[in-house]
Amino acid sequence: MRFTILGPVEAVAPGSEAPGLAPRHRSVLAYLLLHAGVAISTDRLVDAMWGPLPPDSARAQIQTTIAAIRRMLRASGNDRMLVTRPAGYVITPGPGQLDLDEFTRLTATAPDASDDPVDTADRIRAALALWRGEPLSGITAHYVQGARGRLDGQRLTAVERLAELELSLGRHEDLIDELSAHLAAHPLRERLCCRLMLALHRAGRQTDALDVARTFRSNLAEEQGLDPGHAFSTLEQDILRDAPGLRLPAAAPAKPQASNFLPFDVPDFTGREDELDGLTRTWAGNNGGVVTISAIDGMAGVGKTTLAVHAGHRLAARFPDGQLFVDLQAHTAGQVPLESGAALELLLGQLGVPAQQIPASLADRAALWRSELSGRRVLAVLDNALGIDQVRPLLPGSSARALLLITSRRRLTDLDGAHALSMDVLPAADAVELFAAIVGERATAEPLAVLDVLQLCGFLPLAVRIAAARLHHRPRWTVAHLADRLRDQRRRLAELTTSERGVAAAFTLSYEQLTADQQRMFRLLGLQPGRDIDPVAAAALADLPLDEAETLLEDLLDAHVLAQHQLGRYTFHDLLREHARATAAAQEPSEARSEALGRLFHHCLHTAAVAVDHLYPEGKNRRPRIPAPDTPSWPPQDEAEAITWLDRERANLMATGQYAAEHDWHSHTVPLAATLHRYLLGHGHQADALTLNGLALRAVRLSGDAAAEARTLIDRGQVYFWWHGAYERAAEHFRNALDLARGTGDRGVEASALAALGTVSTRLRAYDHAHDHCVQALALFNDLGDRGGEARCLTDLGIVHERRGRYEEAHEHHRRALHVYRETGSRIGETVVLNNIGLLYQRQGRYEEARRHHDEALDLSRRFDFPGDEAESLNALAEASRSLGDPDRAATEFDSALALARECSYLPEQARAHNGLAHVHRDLGRIDLAHDHARQALDLYTTLGVPEAEELRTFLTELPPTATDPEPQEEPTADEPS
Repeated sequence: MRFTILGPVEAVAPGSEAPGLAPRHRSVLAYLLLHAGVAISTDRLVDAMWGPLPPDSARAQIQTTIAAIRRMLRASGNDRMLVTRPAGYVITPGPGQLDLDEFTRLTATAPDASDDPVDTADRIRAALALWRGEPLSGITAHYVQGARGRLDGQRLTAVERLAELELSLGRHEDLIDELSAHLAAHPLRERLCCRLMLALHRAGRQTDALDVARTFRSNLAEEQGLDPGHAFSTLEQDILRDAPGLRLPAAAPAKPQASNFLPFDVPDFTGREDELDGLTRTWAGNNGGVVTISAIDGMAGVGKTTLAVHAGHRLAARFPDGQLFVDLQAHTAGQVPLESGAALELLLGQLGVPAQQIPASLADRAALWRSELSGRRVLAVLDNALGIDQVRPLLPGSSARALLLITSRRRLTDLDGAHALSMDVLPAADAVELFAAIVGERATAEPLAVLDVLQLCGFLPLAVRIAAARLHHRPRWTVAHLADRLRDQRRRLAELTTSERGVAAAFTLSYEQLTADQQRMFRLLGLQPGRDIDPVAAAALADLPLDEAETLLEDLLDAHVLAQHQLGRYTFHDLLREHARATAAAQEPSEARSEALGRLFHHCLHTAAVAVDHLYPEGKNRRPRIPAPDTPSWPPQDEAEAITWLDRERANLMATGQYAAEHDWHSHTVPLAATLHRYLLGHGHQADALTLNGLALRAVRLSGDAAAEARTLIDRGQVYFWWHGAYERAAEHFRNALDLARGTGDRGVEASALAALGTVSTRLRAYDHAHDHCVQALALFNDLGDRGGEARCLTDLGIVHERRGRYEEAHEHHRRALHVYRETGSRIGETVVLNNIGLLYQRQGRYEEARRHHDEALDLSRRFDFPGDEAESLNALAEASRSLGDPDRAATEFDSALALARECSYLPEQARAHNGLAHVHRDLGRIDLAHDHARQALDLYTTLGVPEAEELRTFLTELPPTATDPEPQEEPTADEPS
């Protein structure tokens, strides 16, 4: 993950699904980043956000914001970056993760200009390239103005230092526009003005230089009533009389330019500015300009050679003693890798060493190479390297002033002192630019089809170039036609092939360089239906010990046939996944493929069962029991590990369920749906719950398993009840399940169906029915020894008694339920009961006690990531705040609940939040807002079909009219036209 504050405040995690942050969240994140490594207390954050007049809800807002930041960090695999210490919150981004840290490092460690002004200027310019506009843009908070001023000051100091260096190097012409822009933004910056005046003077523009001086004098006098300093006045006088001291000293005679052996630089090179800047910064940051080695690695077709050659041409002027190139042929079709001695012969020849003077042995050639490079400024591109053994003899000695750019499909992890640059596919905007540069007007005419083509190419530069070239040479094709051809997975790789090059051919060369064990792992990974895999799952898939599987995954990662976007997780590029799948189909026996997937699915199902049992232990007896697999397993050990594993594996588990259903593996589809149901429902993934449940329902009906169908119907009804509020539809599923359960004699499912019908009846205020269903269910659960079911019925009975005004009985049932949930370790059950106790206290007018219980529930829901229950807790807190006469605090809490309920598509709590906001804004006299929220609440309650809808209609009729409501019209009299 990379954080930026030198421009728009952003947190970007390439290739992940990290959620975005609201402006307030980014304001807090930016403040923590400005003080990275320092503990920041809640009070200090409140003061930073709001200054001396914070709202009463400030601390609650900070806590909500910290929770949102943690969710974002956890989603991107950086969950330990933000920690809580006794003194406050501490964020510690790693090297290269924060642009401000990088800027500070580059400017602080730049060598003195007297050592090497070119290198110093390069480093400072690389630091300034990190800025992307006004710092901290896109956020507002009390601290921002002061922090922005300090950051701007650091930037201007660097600009002035750079200008001084560039002027000493005779680059005054290049400086004028840049300095003019900075001075326009900061017209009272004297040192900046002086450097612009000198640049203009040296460019022969004496009049313009003096105009700048006069404008500065005028602005300074008008704004501050001051005169310029002595240095400014002296410079102004020197310019006026064209003092000789202002002229550049005579330059030394230029050395003759050495030959450039770099290959042709493609004219349509696109993007890669970050990578190019990184290579430049690496060279500039190497104090004294001694040997710098940049190892550029990446998968086949990602553009390593193109980048290295382009960078070489861009940097050529800085290496006047030669620009060299040699293809080491590690992945060249029809060629064997070039031996190190042969590569040295080519390089020495490019340096001008006569052939007869090049010794025969490798050691002597390497020694001569180091001697020839001594003291020289040389750039060399060593392309297509096989590994460290091939490259090591080609490294210069310590006295050289050389830059080596080495490209390889393998990570050169043993190349000590090298700066590694692992290339990824093109960003979408750069890929569009490359495609359009090759195709021309047709790309502009079909922008959506272009994106389709690029996505089907996986944004891989080689694939994009081939696809664009095919279209360019087929004038009758449209971009949409090309996209349609690429959509067929069976022929996609064939489409991305020309007579001279192809994506599949490039992948095959990489595959052939793997060992037999690595090739088998590559093939089996192509079978798995998910997007990525961890070492334990890979061990199950390949039936290997864990350490062997992890070693193979790391080998494939180093060979760039696998990628890693998150620590400990391995994935394919889309096109490489297709190549692996095709290779497995061709080389792996059918039985072996089936056995591998069976091992993987069993592992996933067992681990999911253990994880869900940690989170929802009260329902353990109602879920299928999955035996431990024979393959290596590493199930979660507690709730935190459980939610982390489930969140990271959710997409893979869904893909597994889909695959199993499509291939009639019902023995995996049905238990997976039943196992994951409570997790998916409790964490806002209702769409996934419905999808997986639908697949399971189809499977059980095809198999004729009535008992399994009843259990599946209950799960389906719970999705409709909890998240969609489709209570009648939910009740229909529960009644059908009840009939099936009684027909099969399954008392456990009968109890669950009765309990579910009791919950629906409670929501619809049919309390007699609710009581009867819950009492029947409670008796069955007691007979079965199902304590989780018992606690659920006690909770619902407590609500029924509370609604009937029987508060003591309600308290007794809630206390019993809470005891069971705590005894069984059910955090979600504990959260639900705490909120219900809080609501009971509200009914009794004991609002402080109510808030205490809701706060406890809120803490649990945040700690264990129950977003729906978090929204319920916030709504309940807001209702208590309003009853306590604190409408501002209530409005803030309702707003937070509404945002969270929208985020997880929880319709009932959205309606509840709108309802609460309507009443709060009515209390505050904000009638327009009250009308707006009341209407939105009414729409939702009407959709849900609950009694609150009629209450909202009454509320709306009692509200004063808004300023925009039409005036009531008088009835026309008999003699007036109507």
